[in-house]
Amino acid sequence: MRFNAVRQALKAGKLQLGMNFGQLRSPEIPRLLAAAGFHWAFIDTEHGGFDLETVQDVCRVAQLAGICPVVRVVDLQYGLVARALDCGAQGIIFPRMEDPNLLETALSWTKFPPLGVRGYGLQPSQTEYSGLPFNEIIEHINENTLTVLQIESRRAVEAREEILSVPGIDAVMIGPADLSISLGVPGDFQHPKMIEAMEAVRDTCERRGIAPGTHTRSIALAQFWKERGMRFLGCGSDIGYLWEKASETARAVLGQS
Repeated sequence: MRFNAVRQALKAGKLQLGMNFGQLRSPEIPRLLAAAGFHWAFIDTEHGGFDLETVQDVCRVAQLAGICPVVRVVDLQYGLVARALDCGAQGIIFPRMEDPNLLETALSWTKFPPLGVRGYGLQPSQTEYSGLPFNEIIEHINENTLTVLQIESRRAVEAREEILSVPGIDAVMIGPADLSISLGVPGDFQHPKMIEAMEAVRDTCERRGIAPGTHTRSIALAQFWKERGMRFLGCGSDIGYLWEKASETARAVLGQS
């Protein structure tokens, strides 16, 4: 069975680069991203339009290509989390996290007993046709499932100590768009209020042995937060990359400024 290299690398203090993937419904994209050097991609079922069949196809190709598929669920419900994992996700991103009690419950959905309450429905293809006994499969899957939460509001920043004290969190991915709106500076990702809030979350993560991270929309912002210790670092999106290169090419060839 496959190991989760991203989870292992984060525990070792290494930077892991990823991106948002939720618009272009092609299993070829994970192969492209792996070849480009990305470590993970989060399959966005919160804001994207992917159904479960697409998620399953993308997750399978991603694992074969050597890039970690992480699914951002649309809501904190057991069925959404369990089915994403059964479709081959190697990790789950929990959006809009503000309640430590709900977080504790949600984390339990990602692990089989005795660490959690996830129901067992794995098929031979999901265990690489290993034929291993249940106890070995359960131990391996539990050890290789990445758990990520998003802090996306002023309330979550203020409650970060309590939220991040919940056991079982591997990484945080700050959601800068919603956080900037919540802080009253929509879209101003380098506003002092944003930097202060994000660095406060980063510092709490570091104290608690959690990998701090954020998503960014440009190389400059990714470099900015890389230099400030963000290790679960997202940069760009599938549709964003296509738009940037398409518009750059059109402007260059047509002689437009």
